[in-house]
Amino acid sequence: MTVAPKREDYDVVVIGAGPAGLAAAATSAEAGLSTLLLDENIGPGGQVFRAISSTPVTDRNQLGADYWVGADLVQALRASNAEVIHRATVWSLDRNLDIAVSIGGASAFVKAKRVILATGALERPFPIPGWTLPGVMTAGAAQTMLKSSALVPDGRTVIAGQGPLLWLLAAQILRLGGRIDRILDTTERGNYFAALPHAFAFLTSPYFAKGLSMMREVKAKVQVVSGVTELAASGDGQLAGVSYVAGGKRDTIPADLLLLHQGVVPNVNLAMSAGIEHRWDDLQLCWSPVLDASCGSSVAGIAIAGDGAGIGGANAAVVRGRIAARAAVEALAPAAAAKLAPMATLRSDLAKAERGRLFLDTLFRPAPQFRIPSGDTIVCRCEEVTAKDVLDSVAIGATGPNQLKAYRRTGMGPCQGRLCGLTVTELMAQARGKTPQEIGYYRLRAPVKPITLAELAAVPKSEADVKAVVRG
Repeated sequence: MTVAPKREDYDVVVIGAGPAGLAAAATSAEAGLSTLLLDENIGPGGQVFRAISSTPVTDRNQLGADYWVGADLVQALRASNAEVIHRATVWSLDRNLDIAVSIGGASAFVKAKRVILATGALERPFPIPGWTLPGVMTAGAAQTMLKSSALVPDGRTVIAGQGPLLWLLAAQILRLGGRIDRILDTTERGNYFAALPHAFAFLTSPYFAKGLSMMREVKAKVQVVSGVTELAASGDGQLAGVSYVAGGKRDTIPADLLLLHQGVVPNVNLAMSAGIEHRWDDLQLCWSPVLDASCGSSVAGIAIAGDGAGIGGANAAVVRGRIAARAAVEALAPAAAAKLAPMATLRSDLAKAERGRLFLDTLFRPAPQFRIPSGDTIVCRCEEVTAKDVLDSVAIGATGPNQLKAYRRTGMGPCQGRLCGLTVTELMAQARGKTPQEIGYYRLRAPVKPITLAELAAVPKSEADVKAVVRG
């Protein structure tokens, strides 16, 4: 059964039901504002709390205590008066706060007084030779299957890359009886020294004890190779082996499954399509929106909370969601804001949640050779464009990602640049001797997610709409 929005306009529309979206929707609804939460997935939780209401993994130790925090957020949302629609794909958001959403193959349009974007993060592209082979997946995809269906690898499995999620996934796979043959750690040795100045904040943060115990748990059961400087997947139509260089020595191991991960980056497509200003973050090596202290963006009425505002983790995402919702309540119903936690308390909570983050960002800053590919390595998976194709286009006049579309169609496939955008920006910046900020990003327009022509054609049209395109 398709559920359409109950109204045409709302005080607050929250997009995304991850940690930030759940917290934001519950907070604004609790204050009495008409609130609509739209989410693409079958149930609440986003990636961090994926399948929190339906996971077959019932032993709480297997997924870890942090995962089950999501159950409390879902409970708070359900206790509020927020309207929630799942399997709802938002494909357009504009400066007037008009939202187009596809639900069950039909589009609906709603207007908001305030929009809170909680679209979360994506895994950073990891363009190595062979990364498009069947049998190569991202760690996030493997974790989705683990949480939603309790599926774990049983064939020869290699996990490669770096970052907290890599270790968390490895621990979860092992706890559920899955197989991991080797972990290839691509963290640059120099990053350990660069991160040292930020070590005290990290050592006194919750990240430290959790991370240390998880790494010990994994290293007790799996061979870990650190200092990996080269990585490639090989096979004839199917992954067969993974080759790598560590300590100057090359090795190849047979593999049926390779899980890749080198951190997450903000999912900026919807925000950028709405015209929100973004800047290149040289530490996290990604685009981040320019926001004020209340998560407000450069477009009046649109706030961004959670990892879409810059990577901060689940605890920070929850607090950012509450900050953005409180700011909306203060603007629309100031008297109701008295019911909510004071903004000063929330900002203090955020500082606590972000403690130690600078250390992690510095330590797990991915190496250039794993971000900026060369030769025949595929960059744009949708259109099968290689690094050489991009460089050849630069040589004959392509100046940035938008010009490259005309030369090679990069970023024009179903993913709309999500899997290649950062790679294209950095590759072109390096080739042209410019900064990523100077090179820029794809110009994104609605629809930001694929919808059918039939659905567009069925959208209700006013007489004025018809006159605008039909000559009398």
